[in-house]
Amino acid sequence: MSALSELGKLKGQGSKSEGRDTKAALVFLGPWLVGLVAITLGPMLISLYLSFTDYNLLQEPTFVGLDNFVRMFEDARLLNSLRVTFIYVLVGVPLQLAVALLIAMVLDRGIRGLPFYRSVFYLPSLLGGSVAVAILWKQIFGTTGLVNQFLALIGIEGPGWISDPNTALSTIILLHIWTFGSPMIIFLAGLRQIPHMYYEAAQVDGASKASQFFRITLPLLSPIIFFNLVLQIVGAFQSFTQAFIVSGGTGGPSDSTMFFTLYLYQKGFGQFDMGYASAMAWVLLLIIGAFTAINFYASKFWVFYDD
Repeated sequence: MSALSELGKLKGQGSKSEGRDTKAALVFLGPWLVGLVAITLGPMLISLYLSFTDYNLLQEPTFVGLDNFVRMFEDARLLNSLRVTFIYVLVGVPLQLAVALLIAMVLDRGIRGLPFYRSVFYLPSLLGGSVAVAILWKQIFGTTGLVNQFLALIGIEGPGWISDPNTALSTIILLHIWTFGSPMIIFLAGLRQIPHMYYEAAQVDGASKASQFFRITLPLLSPIIFFNLVLQIVGAFQSFTQAFIVSGGTGGPSDSTMFFTLYLYQKGFGQFDMGYASAMAWVLLLIIGAFTAINFYASKFWVFYDD
């Protein structure tokens, strides 16, 4: 009986300890849960309701059903903003990842001053979405910017890169590529995890550098590539500051830099068509979700997990 009583006491103490741990966990999780409900989940549900209404911020919302979503098929500027955004994502993200991987492979060779170069290359990722860098980019590619001043030295009259519809989007894509620091750091960490003995064995077999890259580096780095790809696609679809500052908030010239997020901003906070803007936000969420789902589905055909 004494053994049973001792066991009961231990169970009682264990349950009390678990209860205290649960209370402590709830105390620490409390601020996050409040933020989740008040800042994220609550506004999302409200925007979902507003997407089915006609709401101008000044009057009570009026329920209109699916009218906001139907309007999108007739909105030429919205369809153009989708086209611009898709070009930005489908061109900018692969080029950015390619540059990030190239720089990571150079740094992986163990050059002197690696921490310094790593910090320098990472810095654009911290500043790339800032207003200051967007303004700087506007000055570099303006009609009298640094690029055209350099071209003038060799007798070439450069165009207005930002004011020309044929090149305006390219300058913003270039800005996106320039912010390769974040995926570069992740690539560098992944390269450090590849066992060097694989390369040594390949060299013994006479494999070329290109063969080693495609048969060793890429397969073993494919989970990292997949991770960076998903993150950068999600981030690229949400890009706003660059287009807003470079185009002056107009999306010009000729709507060549009218990102979907910029048009959403104009509708919601420029024209106070908040119901339509809310519907656009949910369409953007569905687009990002679709791209993410496609990537996860396709990953089973090219992502290699060595375990």
